[in-house]
Amino acid sequence: MSTVLMLASFGLEIVECAGALLRAQEAGDRVHAAVLLSRPESRPQVREAAARLGIDEVEFLGFEYGGFGLGADAKMPLVELIRRVRPDIAIFQDPEHAQHDLDPDRRIIALLYPEAIALASRDWRIEECGGHEPHAVPTFYYMSPERPNCIVEIGPVFARKQEALEVLGHQLAFSAAGTRRQVAAEALHQVVPNADELDDRALGLALHRQYDLALALSSGLASHSGAVLGEAYRREGPFVVDRLTK
Repeated sequence: MSTVLMLASFGLEIVECAGALLRAQEAGDRVHAAVLLSRPESRPQVREAAARLGIDEVEFLGFEYGGFGLGADAKMPLVELIRRVRPDIAIFQDPEHAQHDLDPDRRIIALLYPEAIALASRDWRIEECGGHEPHAVPTFYYMSPERPNCIVEIGPVFARKQEALEVLGHQLAFSAAGTRRQVAAEALHQVVPNADELDDRALGLALHRQYDLALALSSGLASHSGAVLGEAYRREGPFVVDRLTK
Protein backbone atom coordinates (compact mmCIF):
# COMPACT_ATOMS: atom_id res chain seq x y z
CA MET A 1 0.00 0.00 0.00
CA SER A 2 1.23 3.49 -0.86
CA THR A 3 0.37 6.85 0.68
CA VAL A 4 -0.61 9.52 -1.83
CA LEU A 5 -0.46 13.19 -0.83
CA MET A 6 -2.63 15.54 -2.91
CA LEU A 7 -1.36 19.09 -2.53
CA ALA A 8 -4.28 21.24 -3.64
CA SER A 9 -3.74 24.97 -3.93
CA PHE A 10 -7.43 25.96 -4.02
CA GLY A 11 -9.41 22.75 -3.34
CA LEU A 12 -10.77 22.17 -6.85
CA GLU A 13 -7.60 20.24 -7.71
CA ILE A 14 -8.84 17.35 -5.53
CA VAL A 15 -11.66 16.86 -8.04
CA GLU A 16 -9.47 17.62 -11.05
CA CYS A 17 -7.23 14.71 -9.97
CA ALA A 18 -10.17 12.57 -8.83
CA GLY A 19 -9.58 9.88 -11.42
CA ALA A 20 -6.05 9.13 -10.24
CA LEU A 21 -7.06 9.41 -6.57
CA LEU A 22 -10.02 7.04 -7.00
CA ARG A 23 -7.91 4.50 -8.91
CA ALA A 24 -5.27 4.70 -6.16
CA GLN A 25 -7.88 3.93 -3.53
CA GLU A 26 -9.18 1.01 -5.60
CA ALA A 27 -5.67 -0.44 -5.37
CA GLY A 28 -5.69 -0.05 -1.57
CA ASP A 29 -3.65 3.15 -1.34
CA ARG A 30 -4.19 5.78 1.33
CA VAL A 31 -5.00 9.30 0.05
CA HIS A 32 -4.39 12.42 2.14
CA ALA A 33 -5.34 15.87 0.81
CA ALA A 34 -4.08 19.26 1.98
CA VAL A 35 -5.40 22.62 0.73
CA LEU A 36 -3.29 25.75 0.95
CA LEU A 37 -5.74 28.50 0.00
CA SER A 38 -9.42 28.04 0.79
CA ARG A 39 -11.89 30.57 2.15
CA PRO A 40 -13.72 29.41 5.30
CA GLU A 41 -17.06 29.31 3.47
CA SER A 42 -15.59 26.98 0.83
CA ARG A 43 -14.05 24.45 3.21
CA PRO A 44 -17.22 22.43 4.00
CA GLN A 45 -17.81 22.08 0.25
CA VAL A 46 -14.25 20.89 -0.36
CA ARG A 47 -14.63 18.34 2.45
CA GLU A 48 -17.90 17.11 0.96
CA ALA A 49 -16.39 16.79 -2.52
CA ALA A 50 -13.46 14.83 -1.06
CA ALA A 51 -15.86 12.62 0.91
CA ARG A 52 -17.72 11.78 -2.30
CA LEU A 53 -14.38 10.55 -3.58
CA GLY A 54 -13.79 8.46 -0.46
CA ILE A 55 -11.13 10.84 0.89
CA ASP A 56 -11.56 11.38 4.63
CA GLU A 57 -8.15 12.88 5.33
CA VAL A 58 -8.48 16.54 4.32
CA GLU A 59 -6.77 19.47 6.02
CA PHE A 60 -6.58 23.19 5.36
CA LEU A 61 -3.25 24.92 5.86
CA GLY A 62 -4.71 28.42 6.08
CA PHE A 63 -2.37 30.27 3.75
CA GLU A 64 -3.39 33.87 3.00
CA TYR A 65 -4.00 35.01 -0.58
CA GLY A 66 -1.12 37.19 -1.73
CA GLY A 67 0.45 37.07 1.72
CA PHE A 68 3.31 34.63 1.42
CA GLY A 69 6.49 34.00 -0.54
CA LEU A 70 9.23 31.40 -0.58
CA GLY A 71 10.61 32.12 2.88
CA ALA A 72 10.89 29.76 5.82
CA ASP A 73 7.50 30.72 7.28
CA ALA A 74 5.73 29.46 4.17
CA LYS A 75 7.85 26.32 3.87
CA MET A 76 7.49 25.10 7.46
CA PRO A 77 3.78 24.07 7.36
CA LEU A 78 4.41 22.06 4.22
CA VAL A 79 7.56 20.44 5.59
CA GLU A 80 5.66 19.49 8.76
CA LEU A 81 2.84 18.03 6.64
CA ILE A 82 5.17 15.96 4.47
CA ARG A 83 7.13 14.58 7.42
CA ARG A 84 3.92 13.76 9.32
CA VAL A 85 2.01 12.12 6.44
CA ARG A 86 5.16 10.50 4.98
CA PRO A 87 3.83 10.06 1.42
CA ASP A 88 5.23 7.71 -1.17
CA ILE A 89 3.68 9.81 -3.93
CA ALA A 90 2.83 13.52 -4.10
CA ILE A 91 0.66 15.23 -6.70
CA PHE A 92 0.72 18.98 -7.27
CA GLN A 93 0.69 21.72 -9.89
CA ASP A 94 2.97 21.71 -12.88
CA PRO A 95 5.45 24.61 -12.56
CA GLU A 96 5.44 25.12 -16.34
CA HIS A 97 1.65 25.33 -16.51
CA ALA A 98 1.50 27.65 -13.49
CA GLN A 99 3.66 30.27 -15.19
CA HIS A 100 0.85 30.99 -17.66
CA ASP A 101 -1.91 31.21 -15.05
CA LEU A 102 -2.68 34.62 -13.56
CA ASP A 103 -4.49 33.27 -10.52
CA PRO A 104 -2.86 34.83 -7.44
CA ASP A 105 0.00 32.89 -5.89
CA ARG A 106 0.07 30.03 -8.41
CA ARG A 107 3.62 30.75 -9.57
CA ILE A 108 4.90 30.98 -5.99
CA ILE A 109 3.05 27.80 -4.98
CA ALA A 110 4.49 25.84 -7.90
CA LEU A 111 7.97 26.64 -6.57
CA LEU A 112 7.02 26.24 -2.93
CA TYR A 113 5.90 22.61 -3.23
CA PRO A 114 9.17 21.13 -4.56
CA GLU A 115 11.19 23.34 -2.20
CA ALA A 116 9.25 21.95 0.76
CA ILE A 117 9.68 18.39 -0.53
CA ALA A 118 13.43 18.95 -0.77
CA LEU A 119 13.67 20.40 2.75
CA ALA A 120 11.46 17.68 4.27
CA SER A 121 14.14 15.13 3.45
CA ARG A 122 16.86 17.07 5.31
CA ASP A 123 17.45 17.81 9.00
CA TRP A 124 16.00 21.32 8.55
CA ARG A 125 14.17 22.84 11.56
CA ILE A 126 13.12 19.50 12.99
CA GLU A 127 11.58 20.85 16.21
CA GLU A 128 9.96 23.86 14.56
CA CYS A 129 8.29 21.52 12.07
CA GLY A 130 6.63 19.27 14.64
CA GLY A 131 9.58 17.09 15.65
CA HIS A 132 8.95 14.54 12.89
CA GLU A 133 11.80 12.64 11.33
CA PRO A 134 12.92 13.76 7.86
CA HIS A 135 11.11 12.11 4.99
CA ALA A 136 12.09 11.94 1.33
CA VAL A 137 9.17 11.74 -1.12
CA PRO A 138 10.43 9.23 -3.71
CA THR A 139 7.94 10.02 -6.48
CA PHE A 140 5.89 13.04 -7.46
CA TYR A 141 3.64 13.92 -10.34
CA TYR A 142 2.57 17.22 -11.87
CA MET A 143 -1.15 17.54 -12.57
CA SER A 144 -2.46 19.12 -15.81
CA PRO A 145 1.08 19.18 -17.19
CA GLU A 146 2.31 21.02 -20.24
CA ARG A 147 4.25 17.88 -21.25
CA PRO A 148 2.58 14.73 -19.87
CA ASN A 149 4.48 11.46 -19.81
CA CYS A 150 1.83 9.20 -18.30
CA ILE A 151 -1.94 8.80 -18.62
CA VAL A 152 -4.27 7.27 -16.02
CA GLU A 153 -7.32 5.49 -17.46
CA ILE A 154 -10.24 6.98 -15.55
CA GLY A 155 -13.19 5.65 -17.55
CA PRO A 156 -14.43 3.37 -14.73
CA VAL A 157 -14.51 6.27 -12.22
CA PHE A 158 -15.28 9.25 -14.48
CA ALA A 159 -18.92 9.51 -13.33
CA ARG A 160 -17.80 9.83 -9.70
CA LYS A 161 -15.37 12.58 -10.68
CA GLN A 162 -18.17 14.55 -12.30
CA GLU A 163 -20.54 13.99 -9.36
CA ALA A 164 -17.97 15.36 -6.91
CA LEU A 165 -18.04 18.70 -8.73
CA GLU A 166 -21.64 19.33 -7.72
CA VAL A 167 -20.89 20.48 -4.19
CA LEU A 168 -18.12 22.99 -4.98
CA GLY A 169 -20.62 25.83 -5.28
CA HIS A 170 -18.35 28.72 -4.32
CA GLN A 171 -15.57 27.75 -6.70
CA LEU A 172 -17.98 26.94 -9.52
CA ALA A 173 -19.75 30.28 -9.20
CA PHE A 174 -16.44 32.15 -9.09
CA SER A 175 -15.28 30.35 -12.23
CA ALA A 176 -18.52 31.05 -14.09
CA ALA A 177 -18.55 34.74 -13.17
CA GLY A 178 -15.04 35.13 -14.55
CA THR A 179 -15.97 33.26 -17.73
CA ARG A 180 -19.00 35.50 -18.30
CA ARG A 181 -16.74 38.57 -18.08
CA GLN A 182 -14.13 37.18 -20.44
CA VAL A 183 -16.18 35.32 -23.06
CA ALA A 184 -18.80 36.75 -25.41
CA ALA A 185 -22.28 35.35 -24.82
CA GLU A 186 -22.47 33.94 -28.36
CA ALA A 187 -19.23 32.02 -27.86
CA LEU A 188 -20.32 30.78 -24.44
CA HIS A 189 -23.51 29.34 -25.98
CA GLN A 190 -21.35 27.06 -28.12
CA VAL A 191 -20.16 25.35 -24.94
CA VAL A 192 -23.31 25.65 -22.79
CA PRO A 193 -26.29 26.41 -25.06
CA ASN A 194 -28.58 27.52 -22.23
CA ALA A 195 -25.94 29.61 -20.40
CA ASP A 196 -28.26 32.65 -20.16
CA GLU A 197 -30.80 30.60 -18.21
CA LEU A 198 -28.31 29.44 -15.56
CA ASP A 199 -27.09 31.15 -12.42
CA ASP A 200 -23.35 31.26 -11.86
CA ARG A 201 -23.21 28.07 -9.82
CA ALA A 202 -25.14 26.04 -12.41
CA LEU A 203 -23.12 27.53 -15.25
CA GLY A 204 -19.88 26.75 -13.43
CA LEU A 205 -20.94 23.14 -13.00
CA ALA A 206 -21.90 22.83 -16.67
CA LEU A 207 -18.61 24.39 -17.79
CA HIS A 208 -16.39 22.27 -15.56
CA ARG A 209 -18.15 19.08 -16.60
CA GLN A 210 -17.47 20.05 -20.19
CA TYR A 211 -13.84 20.83 -19.37
CA ASP A 212 -13.36 17.49 -17.62
CA LEU A 213 -14.86 15.53 -20.52
CA ALA A 214 -12.83 17.47 -23.09
CA LEU A 215 -9.58 16.90 -21.19
CA ALA A 216 -10.35 13.22 -20.61
CA LEU A 217 -11.07 12.69 -24.30
CA SER A 218 -7.99 14.65 -25.40
CA SER A 219 -5.86 12.32 -23.27
CA GLY A 220 -7.96 9.31 -24.25
CA LEU A 221 -9.87 8.47 -27.42
CA ALA A 222 -8.82 11.67 -29.19
CA SER A 223 -5.14 10.84 -28.66
CA HIS A 224 -2.87 7.89 -29.33
CA SER A 225 -2.48 7.06 -25.63
CA GLY A 226 -4.58 3.90 -25.73
CA ALA A 227 -6.89 5.19 -23.00
CA VAL A 228 -10.60 5.82 -23.43
CA LEU A 229 -10.92 8.61 -20.86
CA GLY A 230 -7.52 9.72 -19.60
CA GLU A 231 -6.09 11.93 -16.89
CA ALA A 232 -2.68 13.31 -17.79
CA TYR A 233 0.31 13.64 -15.46
CA ARG A 234 4.02 14.21 -15.72
CA ARG A 235 6.25 12.23 -13.42
CA GLU A 236 9.33 14.11 -12.28
CA GLY A 237 12.50 12.25 -13.16
CA PRO A 238 13.06 9.06 -15.16
CA PHE A 239 11.14 5.85 -14.83
CA VAL A 240 13.48 3.08 -13.65
CA VAL A 241 12.36 -0.43 -14.63
CA ASP A 242 13.84 -3.90 -14.36
CA ARG A 243 13.16 -4.56 -18.05
CA LEU A 244 11.24 -3.18 -20.98
CA THR A 245 7.70 -4.55 -21.03
CA LYS A 246 4.82 -4.35 -23.46
